[in-house]
Amino acid sequence: MHNEKIDIEAIKVPKPKDGQSYPVFFTTAEIAEMLKMNPQVIARKIQRGEISAYKIGKDWRVAEADFWAWLKKHSNRKLSDKEKTLTNFIRDGRVIEIPVQRKKRRFILEYILEHFESNRVYQEKEVNDIIRRFHEDFCFIRREFIMNKMMTRAEGKYRRNDSYVFSDRPLKLK
Repeated sequence: MHNEKIDIEAIKVPKPKDGQSYPVFFTTAEIAEMLKMNPQVIARKIQRGEISAYKIGKDWRVAEADFWAWLKKHSNRKLSDKEKTLTNFIRDGRVIEIPVQRKKRRFILEYILEHFESNRVYQEKEVNDIIRRFHEDFCFIRREFIMNKMMTRAEGKYRRNDSYVFSDRPLKLK
């Protein structure tokens, strides 16, 4: 081995990109302290795969998002059908699978539709690019938008249908 001194200042740590930050990680001891539990209980839950974690050295690290997702999953609060569907079919903001059941598929379509502005006309390429951020089959999603009257299409231009009522919002009476 070489007895060279390492210049810590010279090590280039990648900087987070525009407005992003590095994820926050908790140790098993930190989670145990937050939840007022024994650290061994938390470690067992991690080892059984109940809580997603990364083993670094001798200790486990749990990403903050994974911790809150696990905690939410074990809440006694009843999730709405829409919340359950979004939890089951969306990972890291992307749709992992299009549900076959119409009601669940509507929730997923609405999730994507919310990213379109009202009263704006979109070119087909713009619609495809927005949908592609959430799912690779933009043709299917685009057709579903039209068939479910979530969007209108005229002369190759698309517009979010302002009269469409989202499933979790009350009807507006005139």
